Amino acid sequence: MALDSRICYRALRARDARFDGRFFVAVSSTRIYCRPVCTVRPPKRENCTFYPSAAAAESHDYRPCLRCRPELAPGNSSVDATSRIAQAAASMIEDGTLTEAGLDTLAARLGITDRHLRRAFGAEFGVSPVEFAQTQRLLLAKRLLTDTTLPVTEVAFASGFGSVRRFNALFQQRYRLKPGQLRAHRRMSASTAAAGDALQFELSFRPPYDWPVMSAFLQARAIAGVETVADGSYRRTVRIPSGTHEHVGWVAIAMSARKPTLRVEVSASLAKVLPAVLSRVKALMDLACHPAEVAQALGPLAKRHPGLRVPGAFDGFEVAVRAILGQQVSVAAARTIAGRFAAAFGDPIATPFDTLTTLFPTAARVAALAPGRIARLGMPGARARTVIALARAVADGKLVLMPNADIDATLAALRELPGVGEWTAQYIAMRALSWPDAFPHTDLGVMKALGETGARQVLAAGEAWRPWRAYAVMHLWHSFTKE
Repeated sequence: MALDSRICYRALRARDARFDGRFFVAVSSTRIYCRPVCTVRPPKRENCTFYPSAAAAESHDYRPCLRCRPELAPGNSSVDATSRIAQAAASMIEDGTLTEAGLDTLAARLGITDRHLRRAFGAEFGVSPVEFAQTQRLLLAKRLLTDTTLPVTEVAFASGFGSVRRFNALFQQRYRLKPGQLRAHRRMSASTAAAGDALQFELSFRPPYDWPVMSAFLQARAIAGVETVADGSYRRTVRIPSGTHEHVGWVAIAMSARKPTLRVEVSASLAKVLPAVLSRVKALMDLACHPAEVAQALGPLAKRHPGLRVPGAFDGFEVAVRAILGQQVSVAAARTIAGRFAAAFGDPIATPFDTLTTLFPTAARVAALAPGRIARLGMPGARARTVIALARAVADGKLVLMPNADIDATLAALRELPGVGEWTAQYIAMRALSWPDAFPHTDLGVMKALGETGARQVLAAGEAWRPWRAYAVMHLWHSFTKE
């Protein structure tokens, strides 16, 4: 990614949050690199070098700042083809894919060659995927040492290292500190470690962020037993497969009172799959959004709610099933049916919250069901067969419902499923695939908000909002529901 040093330095001096995560500044006099929002006194221009990623800065022998904590910087979203490939690969690396599979497998999931992946990745981040992965493991370990009381051994394995010895050696080599020394530094300052059986983290975003609208959207669609919104916090049960094992637990997400971060609480049972959990939270809450860019593209439509985000998915299969169950019924009716579905076919789980009792069923479980068992929950038999067809495609690996999936190929595969029309495909792309230009133009709420009665007219109106039409849909839905 090309960086203009003059613009970067101006953003650094202004501590402009719009640039947080878009570049990092390395200071030659201290050999430390920071986020552009760091509160330390801005360094002299001649001492600054700007890098597109934390990994690029570390590859040039710079250490992360202990004050601004580069590991907390928000991610980036993009609609540019090359950048999207690189960002998708980075997301997969962050959730541990490269630890379990090789670079060729990662490239295959993106539908490209590993050579193309290396080229696109280097252009975007300034390092190879392997170098990026190593830095992500170290930064996650740094976060766990700072924000939790996990033993160093557990930190090493939770961060993706194969041995404690390798972790200790690399951490000391890169950061000039032993893991225990960093934890001692944390204790001398204000500790944010969680107590009891939960871990606490802060995930940054670029302000503004319209949390009331986001939480209201999730609350209206929350699946009973699986999700709940209470006391300003979104909570849900979690099932994360890892190799031959399955890790279950819960997460709770709320807005921080004074900082542009979300507070995330994770059950200790998910410690071994933290990269995947945090990656899914970022996707669900759309933390990679650049609200200034969206507002500029949407113009007057975004003025009332400039921080409106597009809710993603913690589990793509779950959102896709929810979309099918919601065909031709109200949001409230779909929520009722989804609750019955989870109660009938999900698995029980014990949590500290009375309203979280159920794990949403896996694709493999649903794929084995007879259509009649689903239909008796209160839907047509054809819709039940659509749910089973979706589950079989996901269980067989023919359909990947994740933010890094190939958009065109996934949309084509969805449209081939019986009972999946354009609205369902676009809604799934909008949420499960985190596609910012998804546009369910046949949606009744969108039509009414625009004062149109035909899909062609809606499509024509949406051209002005490319490539951020999914955000336009959120604004239109919100304006329609407020009328």
